[in-house]
Amino acid sequence: MSEMMAYLRDFNTTTALIRLFLALFLGGAIGFERGKRGRPAGLRTHVFICLGSAMTALISLYVVTVLKLDGDIFRIPAQVISGIGFLGVGTILVTGRSHVRGLTTAAGLWNAAIIGIVTGYGFYEVALVGTLLSTITIGYLYKIENNFYKTNKRFEVYIELSTIEAVTSCVSRLDFDFYAKNIEVRPPRSATPGNVGIEASVNLPRNSTKEQVIAKLNKIDGVVFALESR
Repeated sequence: MSEMMAYLRDFNTTTALIRLFLALFLGGAIGFERGKRGRPAGLRTHVFICLGSAMTALISLYVVTVLKLDGDIFRIPAQVISGIGFLGVGTILVTGRSHVRGLTTAAGLWNAAIIGIVTGYGFYEVALVGTLLSTITIGYLYKIENNFYKTNKRFEVYIELSTIEAVTSCVSRLDFDFYAKNIEVRPPRSATPGNVGIEASVNLPRNSTKEQVIAKLNKIDGVVFALESR
């Protein structure tokens, strides 16, 4: 076993091809899991990134080991680590009221690039275990995270008040009772003279529905109507 591992860590055409196919498999394993969830970066994207990253490591090894040229074998892969950030930015979306989506996808792409580099250098154990842990993180930890943070789920609401004097007390209720964030005072959507609008992101408690929260908001003194903001 030790002799086989020693051979696999050696740099030659056979081991280079093994590392490329392994990078294809490892990147595909992560990408397949993301693709199942309908994420913008799926199987092909992760395979391309992991495979390309592996090739940058192999190029560096080839230049130093075969061509016997002086150089830093980590320089090109280092540029991949930083450069993949530009690709990751393209998967991050800022939705309404500054909500950010796509961070996990961007992090996954960066992670796939690292796995590709590790594979290209022949650190098989870390590449395999890293891929296993990555797929577990993507496939299962999100369920634990969702359950653990279930009380922190939020949604956007619009509240219209009958007078500007009611704003202070309403904001206080939103803050203490509904753990509201991003509270903003707006012109009234109904265009009723004297009315004031408030937009906010409120907490959705465990075992509660949006309709129940909206009903509680409508009972606040001075509230003309409250609804989910879309």
